[in-house]
Amino acid sequence: MATETLKRDTGGASSLRRVLLDNGALSALIVLVVAMSLLSGDFLTTQNLLNVGVQAAVTAILAFGVTFVIVSAGIDLSVGSVAALSATVLAWSATSQGVPVWLAVILAVATGIACGFVNGLLVSYGKLPPFIATLAMLSVARGLSLVISQGSPIAFPDSVSHLGDTVGGWLPVPVIVMVAMGLVTAVVLGRTFIGRSMYAIGGNEEAARLSGLRVKRQKLVIYGLSGLFAAVAGIVLASRLVSAQPQAAQGYELDAIAAVVIGGASLAGGVGKASGTLIGALILAVLRNGLNLLSVSAFWQQVVIGVVIALAVLLDTLRRKAGATPGASSGASGTMGRKGPQAVKIALAAVVAAAVIGAVSFFNSGSSGTTTKVGMSLSTLNNPFFVQMKEGAQAEADKAGIDLTVTDAQNDASQQSNQLQNFTGEGVKSIIVNPVDSDAAGPAVRGANKSDIPVVAADRGVNKAETATLVASDNVAGGKLAAKTLAEKLGGKGKIVVLQGTAGTSASRERGQGFAEGIKAYPGIDVVAKQPADFDRTKGLDVMTNLLQSHKGVTGVFAENDEMALGAVKALGDKAGESVPVVGFDGTPDGIKAVEAGTLYASVAQQPKELGRIAVQNAVRAARGKDVENMVKVPVKIVTSKNVEDFS
Repeated sequence: MATETLKRDTGGASSLRRVLLDNGALSALIVLVVAMSLLSGDFLTTQNLLNVGVQAAVTAILAFGVTFVIVSAGIDLSVGSVAALSATVLAWSATSQGVPVWLAVILAVATGIACGFVNGLLVSYGKLPPFIATLAMLSVARGLSLVISQGSPIAFPDSVSHLGDTVGGWLPVPVIVMVAMGLVTAVVLGRTFIGRSMYAIGGNEEAARLSGLRVKRQKLVIYGLSGLFAAVAGIVLASRLVSAQPQAAQGYELDAIAAVVIGGASLAGGVGKASGTLIGALILAVLRNGLNLLSVSAFWQQVVIGVVIALAVLLDTLRRKAGATPGASSGASGTMGRKGPQAVKIALAAVVAAAVIGAVSFFNSGSSGTTTKVGMSLSTLNNPFFVQMKEGAQAEADKAGIDLTVTDAQNDASQQSNQLQNFTGEGVKSIIVNPVDSDAAGPAVRGANKSDIPVVAADRGVNKAETATLVASDNVAGGKLAAKTLAEKLGGKGKIVVLQGTAGTSASRERGQGFAEGIKAYPGIDVVAKQPADFDRTKGLDVMTNLLQSHKGVTGVFAENDEMALGAVKALGDKAGESVPVVGFDGTPDGIKAVEAGTLYASVAQQPKELGRIAVQNAVRAARGKDVENMVKVPVKIVTSKNVEDFS
């Protein structure tokens, strides 16, 4: 009896070891979960694990669709844009056009399938490389999303928004949808003719064709399935944000491909499965969630995730080389051949864990041991204004002995929602949010409200949620001041161009509103064009260059931030300054230098460091139960050559 028990135990251990050896991604996930649990007491809680599931859901659903394509030796770079387009079609048709919600959902799904079929046609019958065909669709789908929405978020129907809620008050619907789509993927790959066809085409397309498979038709179906899954992912994402964002899911195609490869699929085709893809998506979600909880710098988070993706692709290459060694298919040599790839998989798990733990140990700012922990989510750190806001906030936190964790949403409303959920699950004492989109931040802030965590909005407000206070510059007054300054410089006459910020943000709306109200006092001023450039210098340069081609005789420019203004200055060249005055907004160091140099006529100066400092002060007061004002307005001033020395 003892011998039989020993055999069973040994057999069980052997089976577990074999499962781990055959699934390097699963080994890596287990090691990561254990590491994060040891490093953060907040990680292995029910609420946080559900957060991880929710945050993995959209990437996983996209990745399931991409799995079909990669298994058949293709690639699909368009899934992120197709997801955004499908969600936009649903919201636009249901809200703006009065289409019944059930029909709007069908239209959204049909949009995704149609985009996939177009990809399949271009690849199969147009003979375009998958990379080029889907890259073109990436641009087309994103453009159509912007055209339909006019660049602004569209409110999502309430009945569909329930997909972002929970069942029974605890089980997130996105997780249920993710599991369901994973099961569909597993059945398609393992139990259907089209699934077997994918492996055959990916293994050897010519052999598949010669064996009688209609490869071109199969590829139409494969890319159509990818489009279908992208549409479902877009609907789930928009449901979480309660709005369809035309710029949503940017870069998600890369996460989806990374999840598939990390999960063990081969970019060369013929290898891949649904369970591996799910594990790959969970690895990315665990990394982002854990690094947030451990207060790792937002910049280093991108480095760590990039290293993991690079290691996964390296694994793919090494695995194929190991699998291709002579004698890898039979006998003792076959055993050795199998051990090669298995060893590589386990090595990957070890290296990934070492990289993450090393990064956390070295770069983790750590806890100061204080009882007051504050989370701060900024819309982007790719803008000097928000970098200064972070510096002001950090300086105040250091002065007050506060443990401040700052994250970078990279202008992605979904990523910011994840960060706010992580802060809530971590149990911070208060949260500061500078929203990517005022509407999309609402659901995550409401989650913090339910957990009795006070939220302070900084620079931009949050809609449909409670905030303890809004710390912001008086953007409307600043817009009016910019209009007055530019109009007086032009003598009350001329043709001007307005470069707008990111659609949907309160800062862009308020600055634009103030400028529009202010310019009404000067009927001789004609606003010949308004175009968004997303608060970005490069986009400001490109948009301004294009507008100068179509609008001759422009005599002035107003840009809703200094970054776009500096891009406009570059586009104008020698005309910038006295000949064609450009007025910016923010008073950033580069903007002040340009005013000093005479290339930028003026800038409405905010005080970003002061914004960050006051936001932390109010967050701490709210966390300690003290009264705070409903709104704190930080004054703005116009900076010209006459007073620039005061700001230099």
